Amino acid sequence: MSLFRNVRTFDSLSLRDFRYLWLGQVSVGMGFWMDSVSRSWLIYQMTGSPFQLGLVNAVKGVPLLAFGMIAGAVADRYGRKMQLVLSQGVNAVLNVILALLILTGNIEPWHIYVTAFLAGTVQAFQQPARQVLISEIVGEKHLLNAISLNSAAVNLSKSVGPAICGILIQSLGVDYSYFVQAGFYILATVWSIQIRVPKAAVTAKSLEYAKAVAGQSLFGGIREGVRYVLSQPLIMALLVLELVPALLGNPFTSLMPIFAIDIFHGDAHTQGLLLTMLGIGALVGALLMASLGKWQGSGQFLIAGAAGFGLSLAFFAYSPVLGLAMFFVFLAGVLDSAYTSQNLTMIQLLTPAEFRGRVMGIRMLDRGLQPLGSLLAGALAALLGGPAAVMIMGASCFLVAVIVGLSARRLWHLKSVS
Repeated sequence: MSLFRNVRTFDSLSLRDFRYLWLGQVSVGMGFWMDSVSRSWLIYQMTGSPFQLGLVNAVKGVPLLAFGMIAGAVADRYGRKMQLVLSQGVNAVLNVILALLILTGNIEPWHIYVTAFLAGTVQAFQQPARQVLISEIVGEKHLLNAISLNSAAVNLSKSVGPAICGILIQSLGVDYSYFVQAGFYILATVWSIQIRVPKAAVTAKSLEYAKAVAGQSLFGGIREGVRYVLSQPLIMALLVLELVPALLGNPFTSLMPIFAIDIFHGDAHTQGLLLTMLGIGALVGALLMASLGKWQGSGQFLIAGAAGFGLSLAFFAYSPVLGLAMFFVFLAGVLDSAYTSQNLTMIQLLTPAEFRGRVMGIRMLDRGLQPLGSLLAGALAALLGGPAAVMIMGASCFLVAVIVGLSARRLWHLKSVS
């Protein structure tokens, strides 16, 4: 991998085991975003119901809220690699089952809902395990770079996966799309099996913790994780900066049809342009953070990014022309990706290894909060209109960043976590 040695942006890809983990993230991301398109298309084709179109995505998001902390506790208690391998393998099986039901003409709406819930459940177990494995594999030196490249992989698959899915559905059918998705999850499983997780150094503290865990129930471990987070104001502040925008900011994308059709008098192509600019911005933000090398950033930089994300949404809400709206959406993508990558890096470096899985499980609530945020965004838009709804969402994110910056003085003055 000499190609990466002199390029700071891709430093962590010089590590064999992170390359396998990263390739697994690309494969999983492709399967995830293809499923988002396929499942929506399938339920709408079968029912013609806009309500069920939204409901099926909410059903897939519920397990991320319900099981995130359980998955984090399991990741701390048992092998994270095995948790990742098993959950990806189950995802592959679910996709094959759905593909066969469609192929044989036996598919019914309830099949789509049940598999959506199960797919959301196994995804809830994948993410905490994957995030903790990143820190275990790359160490503190490469952590920000690795997390940023992992984010870049997510955004790359988010851009490419839906396009491939659309071509497959149009040319071969939605059943073939699910066979391909199963192939991506199998590929991710193959990559993950080859990862060699470094053995943690045995210390008196780790031995003491192992003895405590042996006599503790799983839910006792979850309670211990929640108590730990509540006792750490700095980690609490970082989680607030992650979870509040997930509820009040990121769901603005669900209102894109309003801006494309009603505000800019366009069509699906206009909506695609706006979402593409968001995706490109997120990819650029991730690569910029990956290029910082050993510098892990500062609390001031993180808070500024979170506040800037909120302001970008507010400016987007009342952009008078499409070109300006595309710029602010791009900027929102850059800032969101940059500050969330740094946020996750800080959380991992500040959290002891024995609690890391459970803290990542709490952080996973952001995935489940987004569907709820979409419902809130829709209600606001119905009451006040799309621009006013996005303005309120952006202003809320900005105010939360300012409040956290003023109240969490340690975070504001944190120059480096390395």
